[in-house]
Parts: sequence; structure tokens; C-alpha cells
Amino acid sequence: MKRKSALMMGNGLMGVGMVMMIAGLACSVMNQLPQLHMNPLLANGAIMGIFIGALLWLTGARVGGHERVTDRYWWLRRFDERCRRAGHHLPK
Repeated sequence: MKRKSALMMGNGLMGVGMVMMIAGLACSVMNQLPQLHMNPLLANGAIMGIFIGALLWLTGARVGGHERVTDRYWWLRRFDERCRRAGHHLPK
């Protein structure tokens, strides 16, 4: 798969995952309202939708290459000597 295609597919999967998570969260909150008599199966489906959305989000991040960028910056901040603040003291 070409890089641009992978980036577009990854961003699309991340978008679909975000929409599913928000919709599942909204359904879960609306299920708690006593005036709405929602089916218990719909409440369980909303919770499952949150987890499926999170999996789609992570899959999209992996396909689109976003995961490697954050890992690289995490590594740089914690273990690269040029980015650590320990050596930035003013001379006395």
C-alpha cells in the first residue's frame, strides 16, 4: 500500500473509531436518563461500541503511521541526552 493511501485509510479508521466512541458514550449516558426507556440490549451495545471504536482508532493509528511518531517523541523526551533538562544548569 502506498504511503498516501495508508495515511488516508488510517485517518479514516481513526475518524470512524472516534465517531463510534462518541456515539457509544452518548448512548450510555442517555441510557441513564429515567424518562427514556431504552432497551437493555442497546445499552450493552453502546458499551461494546465504545470498545470497538477504540480498537478502530488504534488500528487506524497503526495503519496511518501515527503510532511510530508518538513512540519516537516519547523515546526522545526520556532517553535522548540532547532533550533532557539535567544538563541545562547555569554555571555558578
